[in-house]
Amino acid sequence: MRAVQIHQYGGTETLKLEQIDKPTINDDDILIQVKAASINPVDWKIREGYLKDFIPYALPITLGWDVSGIVTQVGSNVSQFSVGDEVFSRPDIARDGSYADYIAVKADEAVLKSTKLDFVQAAALPLAGITAWQCLVDIANIQTGQRVLIHAGAGGVGHLAIQIAKAKGATVVATASSANLELLTQFGADEAIDYAKAPLNKQISPVDVVLDTMGGEVQQLSWSLLKPNGMMVSVVEPPSEETAKEHNVQAAFVFIQPSARILTELNKLVEADQLRPFIEHRFPLENIADAHLQSQSGRTRGKIAIEVS
Repeated sequence: MRAVQIHQYGGTETLKLEQIDKPTINDDDILIQVKAASINPVDWKIREGYLKDFIPYALPITLGWDVSGIVTQVGSNVSQFSVGDEVFSRPDIARDGSYADYIAVKADEAVLKSTKLDFVQAAALPLAGITAWQCLVDIANIQTGQRVLIHAGAGGVGHLAIQIAKAKGATVVATASSANLELLTQFGADEAIDYAKAPLNKQISPVDVVLDTMGGEVQQLSWSLLKPNGMMVSVVEPPSEETAKEHNVQAAFVFIQPSARILTELNKLVEADQLRPFIEHRFPLENIADAHLQSQSGRTRGKIAIEVS
């Protein structure tokens, strides 16, 4: 089968489309014929070697940890899936990924794909969707009527977070460049903020929750926007507990794990027409280097999809 692997850490030149053997599944696994995958920043961060101390790999490794496709084989302990089922998953990041014709995934990391999503849309949802859900629902426990600030609302996590927060009854404030303000409104944001127009504290009244997808200066500026007892949740760098205490708020950092439970909840929102991934770019597997460069540019709206088969 075809697979994009890296044999060493580095730039896009390390991405090699090769012929390798199909994965051998364990008793608790399913084998998925990959129809589509998607790009996430963690993909190129792993490729560059930024996470090699956090996630030690035995190279070569097949990258990609979003997948949708068709079940072609089930392990002896698997009862919830059958050959031919259409599924999607954010699989274990420690195993070979989805830039390939086939991927072995633990059965309890996958769910049936909603019929309202095609394979490309389904592949765009797992990692970013689980991230947004875990931050806003599991950690921040957002409630109807609360004000939620979502930074980089036009991005992969941000655009899904807007939709999830709206589905939970929150008032959503989202930031983006001036060119993307209309898109924020289309996703459901109640207030679309041009982060470059003026200081955020001059544009945004206090919020109950901040979803930080930027880190650095943006995270620092956001502390003062939180109401007392509010919460800062970051997916890029751990917020300072000391700073949180100074502002009388809570802080949390999220690095997600596979979750069929959350994928099931995302499916419910899709079925209720409350959630839809936005895909700006689609690349064939052969052009994976271009897809990585697009992600690294930081200028992608929504998601980048990889059409595998």
